Amino acid sequence: MILCNDKAVKYMSICASSQYISKIETIFDDKRGRKRVKNQGPLARAAEETSGTESDPEDNTEAGSRRSVYIQSTLRRQPGYRTLERDLIQLQQQKQQLFQIFVVVSLRKTSTGNAYSPEITQQFPKLFEKSSRVSREAEDQLNVIPKFCFPDPQDWKPSAQTPSETFSFVLTGEDGSRWFCYCRKILPSGKGKRLPEVHCIVSKLGCFNLFAKILEEVERRREISPALVYPFMRSVMEAPFPAPGRTVTIKSFLPGSGNEVLTLCRPVDSRLEHVDFDSLLQCLTVGKLLQVFASLLLERRVIFVADKLSVLSRCSHAVLALLYPFTWQHTFVPVLPASMLDISCSPTPFLIGVLAPCLPELLELPIEEVLIVDLCADKFVIQLGDEDCILPSKLQAALQQILEDREDILRQNNGDTFGDQQADLSSLVSEGFVRFFVELVGHYPLHMVESSNGTKELQRESFRKSHPSRGARQFLQLFMDTQMFAGFIQDKELRKGGGKQGLFETRVAEYLDSGPEPEPSGVNKFLKGLGNKMKLLQIK
Repeated sequence: MILCNDKAVKYMSICASSQYISKIETIFDDKRGRKRVKNQGPLARAAEETSGTESDPEDNTEAGSRRSVYIQSTLRRQPGYRTLERDLIQLQQQKQQLFQIFVVVSLRKTSTGNAYSPEITQQFPKLFEKSSRVSREAEDQLNVIPKFCFPDPQDWKPSAQTPSETFSFVLTGEDGSRWFCYCRKILPSGKGKRLPEVHCIVSKLGCFNLFAKILEEVERRREISPALVYPFMRSVMEAPFPAPGRTVTIKSFLPGSGNEVLTLCRPVDSRLEHVDFDSLLQCLTVGKLLQVFASLLLERRVIFVADKLSVLSRCSHAVLALLYPFTWQHTFVPVLPASMLDISCSPTPFLIGVLAPCLPELLELPIEEVLIVDLCADKFVIQLGDEDCILPSKLQAALQQILEDREDILRQNNGDTFGDQQADLSSLVSEGFVRFFVELVGHYPLHMVESSNGTKELQRESFRKSHPSRGARQFLQLFMDTQMFAGFIQDKELRKGGGKQGLFETRVAEYLDSGPEPEPSGVNKFLKGLGNKMKLLQIK
């Protein structure tokens, strides 16, 4: 039985998060110095736009203009800017079931030679309504799932001992929706050498830990009897979709144990329930992690290489979580099957994961401008060479200090109290990167001008040039032309009314409220200066 207390988990999460915020703010303040974005009023911004503020050498480059046109045309074709937060809210409102499909994928010998081919040998539920669009899409997903469950079937041979392994991959629907596929590779019970099989749960809910526990229960039941799996998965499918921070209770019968109650809990912060930052930080030093982060911010091509499926999937999901509040809109394949390596030759941005045995073949492909990262050796196999110079230096230094001192910060805040170490680390890392983006783009609300129809428009140049850091302005010149930034701002421009604020918007509001008072402009500035002089004369 897995127990979880809703109120206790929520209380500990809130306390842990608030403890780290003060330390993170102090580190950024120390690295940034006294200069910060000024909370300017509309008149001051208008004056700035017409007065010819500081001209940066990177302004109005021809390459930047071409990329802007490309991004705008792409957004017109695909106006939806999907985020995990929004998807989860919609799923909660629609009262979706916990998962859509559960399958068992096995290896079968091909008709020629001794090679193996993965295929679905069991499926639940077994039938779909053929007239349903969702069902047709589910059938399409089923056709590709076996390749991703066994991305390297040619390497598998019967074995007497194969440790169980949990990993995941993501499939994208026709409408841009994501299907999370949670897999557990096991060796079926028996004697002698046997072939492994993969249990795969397909769900619209991004929650790795929750489904990892379900798959462990599936494995436990399958070792007793395969017939026990379907009744258990039926109970899981009939369970209600839990809200963040809440639990779902699943009842099932297990021979020898009688009726069992399985209680599963979703984290309070739904953004982080699919994330394992610890694995990422164990694989990469802080310096290399920040270079990968910088490359993804500029929407470059990045390939992860590792010898384990679990390492590839966990590190891929974790590094994309660092981009919040921005969302990776391009190709994302945490584990790429060997038969699909040619995808890495695509000229568009991507983040893909490749198993280590495929690296020699990968290096022979004509891949341009790519960062290939060996997660097992903590090194770059191929790089462009400028990865360490992309981020604004002071903000990068603050992030680096937070990550390098993470153990000391956790120890100082937690003392000797016992808590969820992975949750504490996730909270610290998340808040650190959120603060990075608050410092970089948190002043955007000051440069949103409302139109007559209620929508808003970002004054791009005043937004960029108002940043006091020259390094930040240079970085924003590039970052503002990414599809991530364009989609994020488009979402803000088209959104009407308030609505529930996410973590980033909450931190932005706190940041702007803590800033200096808006500076007066024009006549008001002259009168304030005159008033100060009169006070000085009175004192004399």
